[in-house]
Parts: sequence; structure tokens; C-alpha cells
Amino acid sequence: MRAFQYARARTPAEAVGQHRASGTEYLAGGTTLLDLVKLDVMRPEAVVDINRLDLAKIETLPDGRTKIGALVRNSDLAHDRGIREKFPVLAEALLNGASAQLRNMATTSGNLMQRTRCPYFRDGFSACNKRAPGSGCAALEGFNRSHAILGGSEACIATHPSDMCVALAALDAEILVQGSQGDGAGRVIPITKFHLLPGRTPEKEFALERDELITAVVLPALQPGTRSWYLKIRDRESFEFALASAAVVLETQGSTISSARIALGGVATKPWRATEAEAALRGAPLEESAFANAAALAVKGASPREHNAFKIELAKRVVTRALSAVAASQPTVREI
Repeated sequence: MRAFQYARARTPAEAVGQHRASGTEYLAGGTTLLDLVKLDVMRPEAVVDINRLDLAKIETLPDGRTKIGALVRNSDLAHDRGIREKFPVLAEALLNGASAQLRNMATTSGNLMQRTRCPYFRDGFSACNKRAPGSGCAALEGFNRSHAILGGSEACIATHPSDMCVALAALDAEILVQGSQGDGAGRVIPITKFHLLPGRTPEKEFALERDELITAVVLPALQPGTRSWYLKIRDRESFEFALASAAVVLETQGSTISSARIALGGVATKPWRATEAEAALRGAPLEESAFANAAALAVKGASPREHNAFKIELAKRVVTRALSAVAASQPTVREI
């Protein structure tokens, strides 16, 4: 593990100022950063500890929206009564992620900035455009069972790993960031635009500038009666990343769907909103045939590789099952 400089920020403005220097990283929970530093994948020259900042609150805003501080721990967020009652899909996604010990350390902003678990990215020597731009992508012709079938490019097919971000995508979350101006206003980034597709520049993963700091995530108020669920399929029951997952949020009028939001995980290079599937469900009946049609649209344009073609059918089944479960009743958050 390489040596680096360490500084502790007292205010968001101070953190931003310290982070502006090239080669500097923020330290919150450290569950991704320290792993990758030990693997010599990330090589920061300096680390700015932001854990003392006053960004660990969950608040209900006057307009009914919910504001989640950047430093709220995943375990606290998952077990917060208001989150469990209003946004069970988010609590369920968090409880499906990592282990209890990691959830106790991981933060909201750190989860947003979580980097891929692609083995070619993490091994330190394989060709990887995300780690070493221009070196190639070993996954394209390598063992790519866990890799993306949606949103990939000839430069990268690494799968986005987060469960939390899939739920946030289905909830139309917004990310608040503060810049170097330090006026507290900052800017707002929709969750669907925060994570970048790899294209030709897979090393550029987030719509965040060097002189910016995530301060909070804001969730819109949901309509009364909105139903949601998070379903994750993986190789083993605990501490495993998704092969395919779906976060589903439905609004209904009687037996008709008035609004639908679907986000996929485990199958794409970013949390994947299935917008065509959502459009097809608006005005559709709460019936299996409508769910199956939406599921097929959710994976439209998929581009599988040698070992991951099974994800197409798996993702369709996950979407269909999640929609069926939400239609049948209001699912409850499971304790994991």
C-alpha cells in the first residue's frame, strides 16, 4: 500500500478546497477507496477525511421531499422508520447489499461513487480502459459472465455494482453537490445523469467535477398508495453482487397502472432506467401479459457476450416477478 497525505476537513467548503488538487480523494466510509488502495488500483497522493462534516441527517423538507445527508450510513438509512414506510424499495435494496458490517461503515455518497467489481479492473494487470485508459478491455473476449449486457461499449462492459443506486434511479432521486464557490447553493444532478456511460472514456464515471462534493440526496414525495419493491438475483444469498435486479415503483388507479418506474441492476454499466418498459405500462392493466411485455422492452437492445447471454432471460424474469409482486400486494421490507 502506497503512502499518501492525510487531511481532515471541518466544513464542506474546506473539503472542496482540499480536494481540488489532482490526485486527491475523499474518505468517508472507505469501503471502496481503501480496498482499491490496498490493491494498488487507486493511488491517491492525498486523502481528505470528510467524516466530521455535518452531513449525516435524514430530514423531511417542507414540501414533503426527503433529504438524506451524504454521510448517512447505509445501515442507518435502511433501518430509518421514515425511509422504511415511505420508500421500502430503498430500504430493501440497502439490506440486499454487502454485509451488516460494511453497511455500518458505507455512506450514501460513497455508495453513489462506488466503483465496479469487474475482476479485470481490480486485478491490477489485465487490460482495462477504466483503470488504464487506452489499454483495452480484457472482458470483451475474456470470462464475462458477470458483465453488462446494456450500456456497454467496445471500450468497457463493466457492470455497475450498487443496489442502493438502482432503487434511487427508480425513485427519481436528485443529488445535491457543493462547488468551490462555497455559497451552499451548489447544483442538482438527477440520478439518471450522475453515472456516465462508458462510451470511449470509461475512466470518466461520474458527472462530478473535482471542485465538487456530494452533500445530500433528495427523494421526491410519492403519491399515496404508491407501491414498490426491490428484487435481486445472485449466486448466493448474502454478500454477493447482483446477476440481475429490479427496482419497481408503481402508481395505480383501480386495476390500471397510471405510472411506472423500473430500474435494473447487475446487467448494465450504470443503474439502468427501462424507459420504454415504463411507457408501455402506463394505462396498462395489472396483468401478467402487460408485465411480460414490459420485461421484454426492459432488455431491448441488449448486447450480450459469450458468457452472459443468460442475463437477458434472467432480467426479463426479474422484472416480471417484481411487477407481479407489487401488483399483488404492498411488499414489506425483509430483515436480512
